[in-house]
Amino acid sequence: MSDSKPHDPNQMTGAAMIVRALADHGVKHIFGYPGGAVLPIYDEIYQQSEVEHILVRHEQGAGHAAEGYARSTGLPGVVLVTSGPGATNMVTPLADALMDSIPLVCITGQVPTHLIGNDAFQECDTVGITRPCTKHNWLVRDVNDLAKVLHEAFYVATTGRPGPVVVDVPKDVQFATGTYHPPRKSDVHISYAPRVKGDANAIRKAVSLLAGARKPIIYSGGGVINSGLAASKLLRELVEVTGFPITSTLMGLGAYPASGPNWLGMLGMHGTYEANMAMHDCDVMLCVGARFDDRITGRTDAFSPNSKKIHIDIDPSSINKNIRVDIPIIGDCGNVLGDILQVFKSEAKKPDTKDWWKTIATWRARNSLAYKKNDDVILPQYAIQRLFEATRGHDTYITTEVGQHQMWAAQFFGFEEPHRWMTSGGLGTMGYGLPAALGVQVAHPDSLVIDIGGDASVQMTMQEMSAAVQHELPIKIFILNNQYMGMVRQWQQLLHGNRLSHSYSEALPDFVKLAEAYGGVGFQCSKPGDLDGALQEMIKVKKPVLFDCRVAALENCFPMIPSGKAHNEMLLPLEANDEATAAAFAGGKALV
Repeated sequence: MSDSKPHDPNQMTGAAMIVRALADHGVKHIFGYPGGAVLPIYDEIYQQSEVEHILVRHEQGAGHAAEGYARSTGLPGVVLVTSGPGATNMVTPLADALMDSIPLVCITGQVPTHLIGNDAFQECDTVGITRPCTKHNWLVRDVNDLAKVLHEAFYVATTGRPGPVVVDVPKDVQFATGTYHPPRKSDVHISYAPRVKGDANAIRKAVSLLAGARKPIIYSGGGVINSGLAASKLLRELVEVTGFPITSTLMGLGAYPASGPNWLGMLGMHGTYEANMAMHDCDVMLCVGARFDDRITGRTDAFSPNSKKIHIDIDPSSINKNIRVDIPIIGDCGNVLGDILQVFKSEAKKPDTKDWWKTIATWRARNSLAYKKNDDVILPQYAIQRLFEATRGHDTYITTEVGQHQMWAAQFFGFEEPHRWMTSGGLGTMGYGLPAALGVQVAHPDSLVIDIGGDASVQMTMQEMSAAVQHELPIKIFILNNQYMGMVRQWQQLLHGNRLSHSYSEALPDFVKLAEAYGGVGFQCSKPGDLDGALQEMIKVKKPVLFDCRVAALENCFPMIPSGKAHNEMLLPLEANDEATAAAFAGGKALV
């Protein structure tokens, strides 16, 4: 008779705990790149089928892919990278996710605990390096702490203001055996308790202010989308009940439909004339899930000078950080919007805004997104418009790189629903869009996923085309190829005497041949009359695509608020030559 004890299923190695925790948190996909310090985890991944690993070609690509996955699903993106350079290559996506409030759980390998501090091979102070670019991070020295830390990491990343977290796991902890336990409430620090319900008195004051408005505006941001689909529905209902005009930040596009009658377009540096003028002249502003960043406010001392401001945000540190507000409401956007609607319906009347809408109509009539048609060369605005029309009827998700093409995409691609628009807003990370498209396609395998890129930006993470081919992810990379770093060139032209210092791409690859070299499909189009047909062919292809769309080289992105200017000092795309535009820019005068 054997006296051996029965096997405890909760006794396992640290590496096995990591994989079990991922499964317990509903993780279906993880993006990563192996290395010596995470081989025990990769060995566990090999022996199971619940969590699928997506092999990228660079750790930065893994991070951005996880961001795309998270932004398009509302679920946390998960990344696994090795120690040293694996961790440092994740710094950019971590910083990007922190700025844009994207929930990421990043697991990094670390050298064995007895070697920490010895400058061991592929060692770096991951916790120290990532502290400024994460919501929180942990170094796990005891395998019996690992389960608790992993569960806490998922909770911290996804609650309150979402953001990235890092769990640094030394290799000996991965090999060690300890006790695992499933997620439980006690795994979260008592001190971390995000406030999700808004103050009732503040909500009543806000409703009173909204009901008395004559020139109101709703200014929405990415926080509405982070709050979930219910928050977007409540925002739409609030617009309908109040009749107020609504605008949005770059990150908030899709929370209110672009085809909606009250939509003013995006606001800010490259926002529409009507959105920026309404922000400047309003008497009551309701800011929902946005943070008054510099690309929105322009000159802060001239920002919406005559308005009462209501600010709803789950992050207390965002309140009064950039702009002083009259009624701060700390809480989840969805909860607060629901309470505001309830109070407004029961205690307030729809204010008379007829005169305000007449004024807005005059601003809309300026048609600030107008551009000259050209039958000989593809204009970038036209390319985005035709792409938008080509995708109608498809289940479409859009990612972007960073630059002029990003702004044109925001201006001319109409988003009707949230979670359809993935872009790098706060950090402005070139190279974001291609790997982000990977993550979106993994999450939505039957959908049409398009990265709108620039010829300069897209080359920063081009190697992820190899990952797309390997995993049979038919992403479409639509490159607005103007042979310049377009936004850099635009600023050099307008602000630096047209001295184009290193903003011209003099050795661009043949993108068609490059696509084929990776095992994908390449297209090239340079004539407006050929564009629609080529776009339809691109959409039909069931492989990764690089579409080289040759556009006008020197087209500038307008409207534009010059840096340090107010909303009513916009530059509009009128029929002015470059010298007049540059002179107006330098003098701070609006071309209106």
